[in-house]
Amino acid sequence: MRTVVILQSNYIPWRGYFDLMRRADAFVLYDEVQFTERDWRNRNRIMTRDGPRWLTIPVLKSGKFGQTIAQTEVADASWARKHWARIQESYAKSPNFQIVSEWLEPCFVAAGAETRLSQINHLILTRIAAYLDLSAEVLWSEDIPGSGDRIQRLVQICSQLGADRLLCGPAAQSYLDTSAFQAKDIEVDWMQYPTYPVTASSPEGEPLSVLDALFWLPKDKIFAA
Repeated sequence: MRTVVILQSNYIPWRGYFDLMRRADAFVLYDEVQFTERDWRNRNRIMTRDGPRWLTIPVLKSGKFGQTIAQTEVADASWARKHWARIQESYAKSPNFQIVSEWLEPCFVAAGAETRLSQINHLILTRIAAYLDLSAEVLWSEDIPGSGDRIQRLVQICSQLGADRLLCGPAAQSYLDTSAFQAKDIEVDWMQYPTYPVTASSPEGEPLSVLDALFWLPKDKIFAA
């Protein structure tokens, strides 16, 4: 069975995002949809000495309805340097800081040279996935031919990729018409997120960026229930 996951790109997302990627054969970044403010596309939280704090990439808004994630550009190129400094300050004493920072710091340097949010997210997502030994093929939805409304577009993407199964987060149950997929012999499944292991910096299991787990947990314990 060939499993496809279709999600908007997020900035340093939580573990569940990568758990979906872990279960996929193809992971499609669906950035042709509208950019939403105060969302996960350009921000996430890490644990600092002052508690959970947001890291937000400043972006330009066109002022026009329908600006897509793929069209969204960075407003201040210094964001990457500032974010890395905050990450370093927050996790310098964690057990995995040295090994993770060896590849993550250059990743932030490279991301800081990018001007579009989608490219930044893609760069960081794929580097984290490589560290976690995730094998899913990461694709852009824009590279997959098709048109139509949102449901039709998702069905087209699955069909083009030869999917037998679409795996979705539980929130998609509120809007996804599964009959359109069933008509194409594509099974729709809903992700059931496990209770992920807590970290020393977040013993209450705060919903934080995956970075918290990367710095504090062994790789084989990142997703362990």
